[in-house]
Amino acid sequence: MIRERRNKEKLASYYKKFMEEGIIDPNVHPWVAESWQRCRAMNLPHENWPKINRMSKTDTAAHQKTHADIIEFVDGLYEQSKQHFNIHNLSMILVDSDGYVIKNYAMPFFQRIIEDIQGMRVLEEDVGTSSIAIAREHNVPFLMFGPEMWVKDSHSGDACATPVTVDGKLRYIIGFFSLDQHDLPYDLLLSLLLTMKYSIEQHLTMLERWNITRIMMNQLPVSVYWVGKDGNLRYTNERGEKRLDGHEHPEEVFLNYEHIPVKKALQGTATQSREITWITQDRTYEDITSVMPIKVGSEVESALVMSMSIEDLKTTIAHATGYSSRYSLYSMVGETSEFLALQSKAGRVARSDHNILLQGEPGTGKQRLAHGIHQASPRAAAPLIAVRCHSASIKELQEEFFGRESGELPVAGKLELAIGGTLFLDEVEKLPVEMGDRLTDVLINGLPDKSGNKRNLNIRVIAACDSNLKRLADKGLFSRKLYELVLDTTMRVPPLRERVKDIEVIASHILVEMSAQHNLPPKRLSQEAVDLLISCSWPGNIKQLQAVIEQAFFHTPGSIIEAENIKLPGDKTMERSWKYDKDAFVATWKAAGGNISKLATMLDVSRVTLYRYLKKYGLGPKSE
Repeated sequence: MIRERRNKEKLASYYKKFMEEGIIDPNVHPWVAESWQRCRAMNLPHENWPKINRMSKTDTAAHQKTHADIIEFVDGLYEQSKQHFNIHNLSMILVDSDGYVIKNYAMPFFQRIIEDIQGMRVLEEDVGTSSIAIAREHNVPFLMFGPEMWVKDSHSGDACATPVTVDGKLRYIIGFFSLDQHDLPYDLLLSLLLTMKYSIEQHLTMLERWNITRIMMNQLPVSVYWVGKDGNLRYTNERGEKRLDGHEHPEEVFLNYEHIPVKKALQGTATQSREITWITQDRTYEDITSVMPIKVGSEVESALVMSMSIEDLKTTIAHATGYSSRYSLYSMVGETSEFLALQSKAGRVARSDHNILLQGEPGTGKQRLAHGIHQASPRAAAPLIAVRCHSASIKELQEEFFGRESGELPVAGKLELAIGGTLFLDEVEKLPVEMGDRLTDVLINGLPDKSGNKRNLNIRVIAACDSNLKRLADKGLFSRKLYELVLDTTMRVPPLRERVKDIEVIASHILVEMSAQHNLPPKRLSQEAVDLLISCSWPGNIKQLQAVIEQAFFHTPGSIIEAENIKLPGDKTMERSWKYDKDAFVATWKAAGGNISKLATMLDVSRVTLYRYLKKYGLGPKSE
């Protein structure tokens, strides 16, 4: 409250009259008068400071640590204005909403009356009438002249205080005190106080929003990077930090960083929800990535990258919808007795609740079979959660299976997501023995919560293995407990060389799927093309056949795929055609629509290899 300058001698006479006679002069400010009367009723001493209500030194230090963010900000405000504090012999204190002094600044006033005010409580019931007590009670800035204060030792100076509120709630109080008796520039004093009030309130609002944003960023299944125009990383969330593995610059970690459209964003071009591969020294991430330019005025100053793992996306969708199976048992085709027996057994097993071990060579369709069994089971409405048992550290596997605590909210592990449904362990033979033993114990006995109680998971396990799991368990290279858990039902998935008569059926089915997936006209195989496919031994099984068919689908201009359109595995002509012929590579690149994943499938090579050739032939995003 802005007040006119008052005559100190008259104010002192009003104070004396009340203290000696208990009479309130009509010229005393009504808020001050009310406070004086309450202080008299509490029998507060007024000649000297009353007994101090304060925190211990340990509690004061902890108190300051709790309010470290606001202390840092107020320190900066004070630093910009300390010249005025020195000139006018001003002191300042920062008080919390409960009335405890958090920190004091430039102490000449308080050094005369009390040695250390930090940790002291300065409510009305502690120190009597003060500008802080009035500002706190009435929630307005208040200027108070010395003789209006309750404690006589304080009459030598003036004071003003203001509440700091956010969303109508009192958060802090800022108090100014002066020893100058004459010519104090009250207008300057109040202007400085109100400027600080506004600045702190805006800062607190920003901090609150940033804390919510940070929690949200750390809980979203997305890696977030904020990259400056100079390429330096300004911010990353927890998932992004984990991928960076201690490095400060993304280009130090991602081998194909020049092909990720960050530089395009820094030049003003946004990339929305594009499938992008992030390649590190140890791992490859398949993500849906958006990169957006951030402008200050009309100039692009930075780029925001948000990238979500496709695998995490599938898991999130599965958890949200309770359904994640992509294939039915009837999406697998064949006419041989070996296949029909497998399909029939899968249908019977699906209706039971037994755990299942799928054994077979790589590429035989174990993953699709697991999806089909889940979809045909009574658990079809619950999630199917897939875990690829890659060679990760024990800590990473523990987080993947059992989750972790992150900030204020827990991050669920794959076991919790799979409750009531199916857990598919792909390449289970790669799981360390220690992790296999612990996983088995939790699956059988339950998942412990924070209180130590164990929660029944009700999860069916389907494990897929490319090796002889029994032999690995016998040699101590695989968890015996986990092997016995999944041994309820064992299904052998035959290799493609044992299903030669199914090759034409499978190839034709792949063509139908390709046509539907890419919204392109259907294509079919000529008899010569079928004969060529049958002549191959297919060491990579159905997965390898699919890659060859997809490559032929995109390279055949007409509706009939002839034998010359098919490049079999190990075909040196195919190798020469794209490794040494830029035109052949460019044609394939265009046929894949610039999609790295599709191109890798068509050429049956790794993405790391593709990025070398993209750079060699000058394709993809240009680096500066």
